[in-house]
Amino acid sequence: MRLNKFLQAAGVASRRKADELILSGSVWVNGRVVREPWYEVDPEKDAVEVNGQRVELATEKHYFKFYKPRGVVSTISDPHAKRTLSDYIPLGLRLVPAGRLDLDSEGLMILTDDGDLVYRLTHPSFEVPKRYRVALDRYVKREDLEKLSWGIELEDGPFLPDRVRRLGPREVELVIHEGRKREIRRAFAALGYEVVRLVRVAIGPVELGDMRPGELRRLSPDELRALGIGKG
Repeated sequence: MRLNKFLQAAGVASRRKADELILSGSVWVNGRVVREPWYEVDPEKDAVEVNGQRVELATEKHYFKFYKPRGVVSTISDPHAKRTLSDYIPLGLRLVPAGRLDLDSEGLMILTDDGDLVYRLTHPSFEVPKRYRVALDRYVKREDLEKLSWGIELEDGPFLPDRVRRLGPREVELVIHEGRKREIRRAFAALGYEVVRLVRVAIGPVELGDMRPGELRRLSPDELRALGIGKG
């Protein structure tokens, strides 16, 4: 197994973050630093350490959904952040987020130590739909909703939602399958609106439901089955 995939499967970090850890010299295999993400390791024989801590594949996978509050950085560790996901994860669990939410956004995240699930939920080729509820600073004109449906040109490419639906005079529901940085806020800004509140309410078949900010809840057997995980 490649070292970067091993770290992802062990729930240490996403594949990209695992590459960064390896290239920075933070990963040791059998007592020596390894800086090649593609280095082959045997999970049953090789001793892998990250920043001095032994890393092993979990015998049991863990799956949670989390309501990220506003003001929480959606990473496990950030020395410059006041609050990160690690403040909400029980001791002894090595979970990573399947995707991100920006600092000012809130709502559903999936946290797990199953690297394959993280890959399936985040890689663009799987086109996993994500549903958002967006509150704006003023009444949303019908013609602007139509413009959103047709697509908004941003500096890094077009923003084209899968679905646009009005929820109220100042509230819109969007379904997208991309994950570019602050793209929803930038799209509305291009139309002259300010996003007052942005909540992710669903990732694929998993919904936020009645969860409260800061709540961490195990995925139900039905949710696991809907994600293609053979539990329950």
